[in-house]
Amino acid sequence: MRIQQLSELLDYVATCRLEMAQLYSRLHTQADSSRVKLMLEYFQQHQRQTAEKIENYIDEAPKKILDTWYKDIVFEDFVARCQKQTMPANMTEDDVLELHLELDNKLIGLIEKTSLSSACSETKGALEDLVRVEKIQQQRLVHSSIRMDDI
Repeated sequence: MRIQQLSELLDYVATCRLEMAQLYSRLHTQADSSRVKLMLEYFQQHQRQTAEKIENYIDEAPKKILDTWYKDIVFEDFVARCQKQTMPANMTEDDVLELHLELDNKLIGLIEKTSLSSACSETKGALEDLVRVEKIQQQRLVHSSIRMDDI
């Protein structure tokens, strides 16, 4: 996928988050373990909330930042990747967490790559803030997942 404007990138990231939620929903129906199902439900909810926050940011961000143009921001077809992703019914919590981190890090990496390509300091700062928030959210999600082991 080729991205030209920041608004397109953010919209695509929100779409990817929703696609991750769909993936977790599909995996939930296939999973054998009730603990894995619980984790997948949690991940679904988290992805939907993250997509909603990104969409809210798009609605509230200054037009000047959203209209920033980029050259050569190319990203894999993340939606197709989520749709093709499969896991065995006996998947473990570690398998699910590993998959999530792999997908999550790809999206965070896209935002980081875009921030490095930003000429405007205001846009660069906004993207760096978004990356920081995404990484904090990821840490919290991992900690919450680990705490599920204690249940």
